[in-house]
Amino acid sequence: MTRFLVVLTDVRPLDGVARNERTSPERRRQVVGASSREAADRIAGAFMALGMVRAGRQRVKVIAVGRRVAALRSA
Repeated sequence: MTRFLVVLTDVRPLDGVARNERTSPERRRQVVGASSREAADRIAGAFMALGMVRAGRQRVKVIAVGRRVAALRSA
């Protein structure tokens, strides 16, 4: 079963160095788990209505976690 995380993060200012989420991830404000893509999209939509997101100071990310390997092999 694929689960999803909806993450609200602060946007880092661009300082001339390429952004790399693996070495220096953005600071997380809120993390919410969802069991379906539809639920994750609804939560992300609610986060996108926030003023800080609309002003470009925060961003919303939907991340799939726990994918089944068997489902990927059969596709």
